[in-house]
Amino acid sequence: METPLTRLVGVRHPIVQTGMGWVAGPRLVSATANAGALGILASATMTADRLREAIREVRSRTDAPFGVNLRADAADAAERVRIIVEEGVRVASFALAPSPALIAGLKEAGVVVIPTVGARRHAEKVAAWGADAVIVQGGEGGGHTGEVATTVLLPQVVDAVDVPVVAAGGFFDGRGLVAALAYGAAGVAMGTRFLLTSDSTVPDAVKARYLAASVRDVTVTRAVDGLPHRMLRTDLVDALERSGRTKSLLQAVRRAAGFRKLSGTSWRRMIRDGRALRHGGELSWSQVLLAANTPMLLKASMVDGRTDLGVMASGQVAGVIGDLPTCAELVERIMKEAEDTRRRLTASR
Repeated sequence: METPLTRLVGVRHPIVQTGMGWVAGPRLVSATANAGALGILASATMTADRLREAIREVRSRTDAPFGVNLRADAADAAERVRIIVEEGVRVASFALAPSPALIAGLKEAGVVVIPTVGARRHAEKVAAWGADAVIVQGGEGGGHTGEVATTVLLPQVVDAVDVPVVAAGGFFDGRGLVAALAYGAAGVAMGTRFLLTSDSTVPDAVKARYLAASVRDVTVTRAVDGLPHRMLRTDLVDALERSGRTKSLLQAVRRAAGFRKLSGTSWRRMIRDGRALRHGGELSWSQVLLAANTPMLLKASMVDGRTDLGVMASGQVAGVIGDLPTCAELVERIMKEAEDTRRRLTASR
């Protein structure tokens, strides 16, 4: 299926696997790429040296195009951009809007720039700055999210910009792909659906928690870092929501101390990073510390399998997913469902 997205990045199918921290590593990205979709490597939880190693590991597993997700506000963003340019990565994606200079530098090097946005005005801004495409995530999506549903946000953005738009938030099958195309999108991006594949390195016990979840078990909370964060409801989330300021601060300090021990990060750096994640919001000190070590709360679940100590970012689609196919099986299924859906629609005219 050819769309402006497939032509832009050189993949066979208009499907993107998003750059999920601790989840979108070389194995998942290369499996996605080999299936004909666009895999995005998550770099925010990697050191710069590890990023280069991970890119080369993906290269050793696939000849297909893939991308790297970057934090535009990272202190070493320029170094990471240099690495992806030197390693010949096809796509750079961003969770926060990259600066015009950063976009220009990447494009000059031949890298396709695809920021993720959650509002029409943000899409208009990055498109005016030269972004090649945008991923638009509606409120159904996992992790940090907004309040506007994909079905409302997507057509607004499609009408507002002249670059390819990729729809994210609430997609998991071929019917959703056809719906997104009908709205004017050039493809769909999925996180939770790719997390729940056999190629994902997330521990089996954690995947089982996702598979057992109903739609009502996926919630949005501000208790973790002060920003709307969609995740599975767990005892930890409940405890954070019940805690008062003093108790929350003590819990945050304890977890932050553990993060320092594992990462070697200074208190000064943690507080600075936590404040950088505020996006203009007013956070308590406990939320600043939690914002700084949210990556470690994700690692506890996604890597260590400690669902009692970590958080599990999740799209609402977790409540309707019931299996763990390979990436190849998943992409093939989605494309077959999409073709069947289009055929039925044509036959019903």
